[in-house]
Amino acid sequence: MDAAEDPAPSPDAILQLGLGFWGSKVLLSAVELGLHTHLAETGPLPALVLGTQLGLHPRGLYDFLDALVALGMLRRDAAGRYGNTPATNAFLVRGRPGYVGGLLEMANLRLYPFWDRLTTALRTGRPQNEAADGRPDPFSAIYADPAALQAFLAGMTGVSRPVARAIADAFPFADRRCVADIGCAQGGCLAELLRAHPHLTGIGFDLPAVRPVFEAFAAGQGLAGRARFVAGNFFADPLPAADVLVMGHVLHDWDLDQKLALLRKAHAALPPGGALLVYDAMIDDARREHAFGLLMSLNMLIETPGGFDYTGADCRRWMAEAGFAETRLLPLPGSHSLAIGIR
Repeated sequence: MDAAEDPAPSPDAILQLGLGFWGSKVLLSAVELGLHTHLAETGPLPALVLGTQLGLHPRGLYDFLDALVALGMLRRDAAGRYGNTPATNAFLVRGRPGYVGGLLEMANLRLYPFWDRLTTALRTGRPQNEAADGRPDPFSAIYADPAALQAFLAGMTGVSRPVARAIADAFPFADRRCVADIGCAQGGCLAELLRAHPHLTGIGFDLPAVRPVFEAFAAGQGLAGRARFVAGNFFADPLPAADVLVMGHVLHDWDLDQKLALLRKAHAALPPGGALLVYDAMIDDARREHAFGLLMSLNMLIETPGGFDYTGADCRRWMAEAGFAETRLLPLPGSHSLAIGIR
C-alpha cells in the first residue's frame, strides 16, 4: 500500500494516553479502599454487597467495578459476582509476600498530586514534592515514623522479590559465599537470593532505622542465622565486605557524581573477582521503547534534586570508569535489567 492509500490517522491512541490517568486513579482508589484485600477474605461478591461492605455509594459502583474488570484488575463471573484475578490476588492483597500496594498507596497519596507539577519540573529542573512546598524531605519523614517506614519497606519488598528471583537464576552464585544488599530495605531481595542458594550468607546494609524491620523480616523468613544487618550510610560509611554486592533501585536516586561515587565504593569494597549486581528499570540504549524506565526517570526529576534513570550502556560505562575489569548486561523479566561488574 502506498502513502496515498494509508488509512486516515485516528486520535484514539492520543486520547487514551492523554486520559490514561483515569484508569490509574481507578486502580489507586481500589488499593486505597482495600478492595482486593477484602475480596481475598470474602471471595467473590455481588456488586451491591461489596459496595455496602466497603461503604461505597451505589451511583458509581457498577462503573467502578466494571472499569476494573475492563482494565484486567477484577473478574466478574456469570452470576455477576466480582473477584480478584490471579495477579491482583498475588500482588494487591495486604499481608501477602508479593504485595506491591504499599508503593501504590504512596503513589496515590504523594506522587499523584506531585505529577500535576511535571510542567513546572520541566521548566525549572527542581523537585516538585514536599520540598517544593517548604516541608521536610519526604524520606526523612518516612524514616522517622516506624509505621510509615514499615509500609514503605514492605512495598519495596513486593517490587524487588520477583526481580531477585530472576537474579538468583541468572547469576552464577555457586562459587560465591556472601552477598550484601546495599540499601536492603526490608530484606526481600536478600531473602530470595538466600532461599535459592542455601550455601550463601547475607548482609543487609541500610540506615539504622531499618534494623528492627530487617531483623523481624529475616526471622519471619527463617533466615535469622544467615542474614545479618549492618547499619550505615552508603555515602559516609564503608560498604560491608562480601564477594557479591547488590544495588537495586539505588543508583537512579542520585546525580552522576553520586552514582560514580557509589560504584567506586563498591569496587573498593569487593575482593578481586568480586561482583557488583545493579538492577533498575534501565532504559533501552536507543531510548525509544522502554517507556516505564523513561517515566521513572521523570519521577526522579519530581522526587530528587539530581536523580535520573539510565541505559544499560550508561551503567556499563560507569562501571568501567569506576575500575571494574569486566561488565555485562542481562535483561530480566518485566521492566528491569541487571548490570554485572566484575572487579
